[in-house]
Amino acid sequence: MRVVIQRVSEASVKVDGIIVGEIKHGLMLLVGVEENDQETDAEWLVQKILNLRIFGDENEKLNLSVTDIKGEILCISQFTLIADYKKGNRPSFIKAAKPEKAIPLFDFFKDELKKSDLKIDSGIFGADMKVSLLNDGPVTILMDSQTKT
Repeated sequence: MRVVIQRVSEASVKVDGIIVGEIKHGLMLLVGVEENDQETDAEWLVQKILNLRIFGDENEKLNLSVTDIKGEILCISQFTLIADYKKGNRPSFIKAAKPEKAIPLFDFFKDELKKSDLKIDSGIFGADMKVSLLNDGPVTILMDSQTKT
């Protein structure tokens, strides 16, 4: 799994002009699922994300996690994170998980985040989504569960 983590002051996602998810101060996550990903990948990422110290403390040092600040999280499924762009100019998405695998794993990822008791919102898997965010910092980090060892 690949996740782009963005620290935000606010973020929202619309489908057909209707807001289906929105948060205030916290993290917006773009989540891509690969064909060989498992629940253990989601569990590892969730723990890293919830404990990632990218929020400022009283001295403005990045010492606090989203859990510490009781922030909010918006999850957006994004298969294009799994693009292979090495050959030619048209990306290949052959390594992206098919919906029958990706949807349950994305839902599992969100359910694991919800165990934190933080507000967790999301877009709609496979929908044409319009995402808005106000980056804070900006702070943007890419995590890949395939590189965890």
